[in-house]
Amino acid sequence: MPYSGPASAYGAIGKAHTAFFKMINDKGGVNGRKITLISLDDAYVPTKAVENTRKLVEGEGVAFMYNSLGTANNLAVQKYLNDKKIPQLFVATGADVWANPVKFPWTMGFAPAYRQESKAISAYLLKEKPNTKLCVLFQNDDFGKEYLTGLREGLGDKYDKIVVKSVSYEVTDPSVDSQLVTLQGAGCDALLTATTQKFGAQSIRRVFDIGWKPLHFMSGASISRAAVLIPAGLEKSVGLMAAGYIKDITDPAYADDPGLNEYRAFAKQYLPDADINDGNQVYAFGVSQLLLKVIEQCGDDLSRENIMKQAANLKDVQLSVMTNGVLANTSPTDYRPYSQLRLVRFNGRHFEAMSDIFNAD
Repeated sequence: MPYSGPASAYGAIGKAHTAFFKMINDKGGVNGRKITLISLDDAYVPTKAVENTRKLVEGEGVAFMYNSLGTANNLAVQKYLNDKKIPQLFVATGADVWANPVKFPWTMGFAPAYRQESKAISAYLLKEKPNTKLCVLFQNDDFGKEYLTGLREGLGDKYDKIVVKSVSYEVTDPSVDSQLVTLQGAGCDALLTATTQKFGAQSIRRVFDIGWKPLHFMSGASISRAAVLIPAGLEKSVGLMAAGYIKDITDPAYADDPGLNEYRAFAKQYLPDADINDGNQVYAFGVSQLLLKVIEQCGDDLSRENIMKQAANLKDVQLSVMTNGVLANTSPTDYRPYSQLRLVRFNGRHFEAMSDIFNAD
């Protein structure tokens, strides 16, 4: 997890993982066994991720890796883990490469692919704004480039007409201000920012401050209220759209939602000093529930082979924090737990649904 560095806002996910399994252990564990979670800081640096992963595998003898964050970081250790036959479960990145059971049978993703998000946005634009001029700001790595791939697939022969300019940034850049000014100059009336959370907050703030008013789509990885919208300014975030699959805890419609109440009770007891509305924590609660389901299904066979087998045999799992009807399903030939999405828009207080749930494939 990046507890430091340019993506440190995501460190809240790792802290929530740790708290979740403390809760499970306090309740007696899983099938009578306690879980030891070891979480190390890689600062969002691939070489550090490699060092940490080797330390966990060769030094600690871990049963599996779980929800490690970052496309480049997970790519850096994917072959190593598969060669060692160690499950690389529910990686915290939406790249398509996590759903290749033939080539990488020990790696599985969690969230819908970034490519699928772009396809959902493409479908919306083709239906609602077919004459739009779209600009794209993307992180210059596999994470950001997946969004361009999805746009090409989703827009088809309309891509060159609709996408008029795309500009990249490096994760080490101090800001994306100059890139956004360049994109504004291209005359776009729509913008997709495929960024991590630090640059997501910068984008919202900069777009507002320069007086640009495009239809603004944001990566689903960067719509956390606590880590992005509040730092950017809630008033500057009005109208922001994204393709999502998790309940918005700030939506009054979910004020007494049983699933979110389960999360709220957990956060109140085990994360008392954190922002209960932080979407990073809500996400972590959900993915931890899915891992819990896998371990429960393992019974007394906690071999790495059975852990992977159970992860690839999830049937219609409704997690408490996921939008009702968004179900986790996997099989030995389909390593994508989620492909269902819906478009949401921020109204200044919470995200409101803009579409029905649909399968992004």
